[in-house]
Amino acid sequence: DEMERSMNDALQAVKRTLESTTVVAGGGAVETALGIYLENFAHTLGSREQQAIAEFAEALLVIPKQLAINAALDSVDLVAKLRVAHHQAQSDPKLQEKNMQWTGLDLVNGLVRNSVEAGCLEPAMSKMKSIQFATEAAISILRIDDVITLNAKEEPEQHH
Repeated sequence: DEMERSMNDALQAVKRTLESTTVVAGGGAVETALGIYLENFAHTLGSREQQAIAEFAEALLVIPKQLAINAALDSVDLVAKLRVAHHQAQSDPKLQEKNMQWTGLDLVNGLVRNSVEAGCLEPAMSKMKSIQFATEAAISILRIDDVITLNAKEEPEQHH
């Protein structure tokens, strides 16, 4: 039963990839690249939004970190290497020629590598939807928290 479910999951992943018109680098490459980009952008702001954007950027790194943990690898070391590669790729245009922007995790060998060259790809639409749904969920939680906080302040004290 478990093997049948795993086989179905694998076939569905192949189907989604073939149906997708575009693919992106896997192994946490997209999340890391977006996280580094947002982190750098946050530093250009001088308002409260800076903290929110920086925290969101940090939250994106949960994906490569969890991938490394699930593979029983040193997540701190691997995510640090991944962050360095993407920071360099975004700050030095010469390194784009080396395709460092495609750097992702190699969970078999415990390294970072070019995920596109290694064939570690994901459907772009799946990646965009995952990030969109996670963002919407976080916003919903924050809104609920704001409502609860506001309601707590509005309730008058009751003396018995």
